[in-house]
This record gives sequence, C-alpha cells and structure tokens, in this order.
Amino acid sequence: MTFTEGEYLYILDGQGKKHWFKAQKGMLKMVSLGTLDGDRLLALADGDVVKLAGKVMHIFRPNVSDLMTSVERGAQVVTPKDAATIVMECDIPSFRTVLEVGAGSGALSIALLRALPEEASLHTVELREEYAKRAGRNISRAGMKHRWSYTIGDATETTVDIIADAVVMDMPVPWEAMDAVEPMLRTGGMLCAYIPNTNQVESTVNELRRRGYVEVRALENIQRGMEVHAGGVRPSFETLGHTGYLVFARKAARDEE
Repeated sequence: MTFTEGEYLYILDGQGKKHWFKAQKGMLKMVSLGTLDGDRLLALADGDVVKLAGKVMHIFRPNVSDLMTSVERGAQVVTPKDAATIVMECDIPSFRTVLEVGAGSGALSIALLRALPEEASLHTVELREEYAKRAGRNISRAGMKHRWSYTIGDATETTVDIIADAVVMDMPVPWEAMDAVEPMLRTGGMLCAYIPNTNQVESTVNELRRRGYVEVRALENIQRGMEVHAGGVRPSFETLGHTGYLVFARKAARDEE
C-alpha cells in the first residue's frame, strides 16, 4: 500500500538507523540524508528500496513499537514489552472506552489506541498540562488524536463522566486514587496499575483486595535479547530488566448482605 501525505515514515539505513520524516510532496530536507524528492517517496510502498548516494536503504511505515520508542520524551515511557502485556491482560481490543490515569509522554496511550477498535476511544486524566500536551503531540504524530481526549486534574479527586471498560493507571500511588477512579470503571471491567517499586505493589494489591476486586495479581516482565552470528548464538550482555511492576485486577459486584 502506497503512502499518503502527512504520514510519519522512516528510512532504515544499512547500519539499522531510522531516519524519520513526514511524507509530503516537493523536496524534503533531512539533516542526516540531505534533500530528497518527496513525490518519489510518496509513490513507494511499505518496505520498498530507496537508493541514496549509491547506498541501498528501505522505507517503512512504523509499527506501534516504532511509534512508542520514538516519542518526544519527558516523563519515563512505558516500554513495548510492558505495554503488550497490558493490552493482552486487559483485553483492550474488545473494549469501547478506556480510561488512562497519567499521560506520561503518550507512549502507552499510543499502544492502547492502536489496540482499541476504530470506533473506541481513550480518555486520559493527567495532573500536568505540559505532559498532556506532549502526549497529544506524540499521539497526533501517530495519527490517532481524533480518538483521544484528556482532562487536567489530580487523579485522587478528579472524575470524568464516563464508564470505562478498563482503567490503566501509570502513577506512583494508585491506591490513593481508587475512590475517584472506581466509580468510572464498570463492574466486570479490568484495572491495571503500572508502578516502579515493590512497596507500591503491596499497597495497591492490598487496597484492591480490600475493595473486593478479584483475580488480583502482580508481575514483572524481563526481556533478554539473543546475539545470533554465523559462528554461534549467545544471550545478549544487555538485558531489558526491571522497568516497572504490573498489577492487574477485575472489578466484581459486591455482596451487600
């Protein structure tokens, strides 16, 4: 499928470096590659060869992992390995409305929006306007801003007029926000908290159990790459180890008797 004007694409060089640009007609000036013919690039398709100064490169439409790892950064971003687990464990593709607490740089927002059906939406509660605006720029770059909205406020006391199928919380004290968040999550809906420290895991899990949530569990993802060469294969010396802990739970109806 050929590209359309306004898409963000990248050219992959022989060293594996990605050179990002916004597709448009006319001449494009790229600091790393020089001046390119935008019309020529628009006529290409995903994975096609691009020859520059005698060097063979390729042009690609980014996948969700590319978009997440290339965001304009401010706050620490949720990594693809954790975002993938959140999407799967919370069954995000089945839902119509997801509430996110904490925008960060918008990397997790991009993963959630990409997983949600086209008619579904994501709403984010974010404490700081600058974070929400940065996340908005990254989401816009990914082409999904029309399905995203946000509210500025403290998640421990801010409520939004929605009933979400899932709530994803990226904040240091999620247990303190439960009074405000819980009414916005439907019964049977999923809750996920992404937190950095074990004591926060304990407080979050205990609070969820106290409130009658079921299937409460906590986990950590550790990812190790493999070095594959003609002479052999070995684990990489660099391991993407601890990034954050994930707590999952499901809201159940309470027995009032």
